[in-house]
Amino acid sequence: MKHYVYLLLGWLACQSAQAQDSTIVANFKDTVAVKPDTSYWQRSFSGGINFNQASFNNWTGGGVNSVALGAVVAARALYEKERWSWDNTADLQLGFVTQAGLTRKAADQILLNSVAGYKISPKWDMFGSGTFTSFFTSGYRYTGLAPGQTQFKVANFLAPGQLTIAWGLAYKPNGWFALRVSPFAPRFTFLADQSVRFREGADKIPVRDPNATVYGVEPGRSIRTEWLALQLQAALTRNLSENVSINAKYLLFANYKTLNAIDHRIDIILTAKVSRYISTTLGIIALFDKDFSSDWQLQQTLGIGLVYNVTTFRKK
Repeated sequence: MKHYVYLLLGWLACQSAQAQDSTIVANFKDTVAVKPDTSYWQRSFSGGINFNQASFNNWTGGGVNSVALGAVVAARALYEKERWSWDNTADLQLGFVTQAGLTRKAADQILLNSVAGYKISPKWDMFGSGTFTSFFTSGYRYTGLAPGQTQFKVANFLAPGQLTIAWGLAYKPNGWFALRVSPFAPRFTFLADQSVRFREGADKIPVRDPNATVYGVEPGRSIRTEWLALQLQAALTRNLSENVSINAKYLLFANYKTLNAIDHRIDIILTAKVSRYISTTLGIIALFDKDFSSDWQLQQTLGIGLVYNVTTFRKK
């Protein structure tokens, strides 16, 4: 009898050891051993392509043949282990429209953000971050030009481009909102294409001028450095419902030398799923930077098209 007791205890010990190495999922048909998740990474990707086309042939109501194509990508990779975290996001947009044989840019954005944090309390982190913004390709003005001009180049990749490096404290009350304050946030503004330098006369018509200061970068230079500055970042990523999600960011940048010219940037991407592979995307970018323009700048895009979503983020 003792032998049977020893065998039973040994069998139970083996089963206990196996349970520590895997999770047993059972149903009425079978039993499957599933290895525990030991990855500290969570990732998500959302990509959409919007396409619009119109053509006319002997149409009495008039019209112009047109084709529009745009792409939107929002990606995130988050590493969390004990008190450490590393959050990386990429928001990309690029679109073109062709009308009557003339192709113009309809949307263009590169926004990359990387934040490394160390938790000092349940809702507060110390962090260091890097934020990069620029465009994919050349940008032109098409209105308000001199006679005979049809387009005027004003931007390009890294013209301008901005990189901000910041350190400070972050308030993270939950998994979908974060507020970061950085009393020390140096920013570097790049101008890799000197051909975008121009000035505006009294008539607001742009004139090419290699000696003009553009985007805050002085003549003869390709970079501007602002060492003493304050930055505030707010980020919100949340599902508003089962089929509607929002990705919003606010960025404030204040150079201590010019506190009367504080920069503001708002990025909003609202996505509504129509079906598994079809969605509607509304994108809004609002920017106020006196080095770029004395007025608010606004970019708004709305599209319906194919979308692909994948995520490994755990529900909390």
